[in-house]
Amino acid sequence: MKIVKISSLGCPSCIIMNKVFNKMKEKYSFEWEEYDIDLDYEVVKNYNFDNRIPTFILYKDGEEVNRLVGEHKEEEFSKMIEENL
Repeated sequence: MKIVKISSLGCPSCIIMNKVFNKMKEKYSFEWEEYDIDLDYEVVKNYNFDNRIPTFILYKDGEEVNRLVGEHKEEEFSKMIEENL
């Protein structure tokens, strides 16, 4: 599995979600990629990104299986992952 995080350094919701994202990285041994829309826009647009941040995209076997946008609790993030294991 792979999880892609798209965020921005100046985004308050992104800053809040950094804690949750880092906990998920500790809990699950997946491939994790992080992109900043201000620095990595050319890469980000390849993810069908609609400028809502933060965006977390879950891939399984190379296919997108789920996407979270905005602020979410740790339990919601874990649920998205567990439902797709």
